[in-house]
This record gives sequence, C-alpha cells and structure tokens, in this order.
Amino acid sequence: MEGSKKFVNSRTIDNSAGFSLLELLIVVAVIMIIAGIAIPNFIRSKMRANEAGAVSNMRTIATASVVYNTTYGVGFAPSLPALGGDPSAPSAAQAGLIDSVLSSGVKNGYIFSYTVTASDANGNAQAYSVTADPITPGTTGDRHFYTDQTAVIRDNLTTTAGPSDTPLQ
Repeated sequence: MEGSKKFVNSRTIDNSAGFSLLELLIVVAVIMIIAGIAIPNFIRSKMRANEAGAVSNMRTIATASVVYNTTYGVGFAPSLPALGGDPSAPSAAQAGLIDSVLSSGVKNGYIFSYTVTASDANGNAQAYSVTADPITPGTTGDRHFYTDQTAVIRDNLTTTAGPSDTPLQ
C-alpha cells in the first residue's frame, strides 16, 4: 500500500482529506453575504468622506478668496486657477493660495465651479460664487454645495446648490 490509498476490487479509494463541493459552496456563499453587507457600507463611507472633503475645499476657497482680496487689492480672484499656481512666485494671476488639484476644478469626486457674479467699473470681481457637485451623484457623493463671498456653505440634496439653500450646521 502506498500512503493513504487502498485497493479494493482493483479500484483505488483515496482517503485523503479535502473539502467537498458542498462545503466550498457554503464558504463562497458566506463570503458573498459578508461582501454584500460590507461593500455598500464602504461606498457610503467613501461618499461621506468625499462630501467632507468638498466642504473642506469650499472653506479653503472662501479663505483663499479673502486672502487674495486683501493681498492684491483688486477684488476677488477672477477664476479658480488664479487662486492656484506656484506659491514661491505669487501674483494676481497665480496667487498660490490653493493646491493645483483644487485649482483645476476637480478633487475628491467633486467638480468645483467658480463664477464671478459682480464686477466693479474696472472689471475687478466684487462678488463670486462657488459650487461643488458630485462627479457621479450617488457614487462620489449625494450632496451639492455652494458658497460665495459671505463664506456661508450651503447644501442641496437633489440639484446644484444656490444662495437660497440651507446653510450647513
């Protein structure tokens, strides 16, 4: 006899230990149930993290806008890229107050849109608005955000947020 094999009526019977197909199917089913519970929770957690990041970025833009206005004395920045740029050589065209990713307008699953809403006679921005909308609603985030020169951040659950939406608490 070799190892655990026995010969009975010229047939080989293998007594080696292993899993049956039923046991493997049960293990796969349990793993799928756990994944079915964990994956939606992970996606919701990721969306909430993206939303928290969007709010933080809105605060950063509002603060950078005030610093820009104070530093250059020409009103608020004319665009989001004007708030970005090289911080070692700041200018009114590229103030270096926000990072290059945020100044590109897309960060943490959100699209940021900066709009000048009022200008003086010289064309300097006197008011602005910023919106942050999820790239893929329901996947990268649920809420839409808005802020302006008042630095009050507002949100909306269904569409692009605006000045009449509820402020964040």
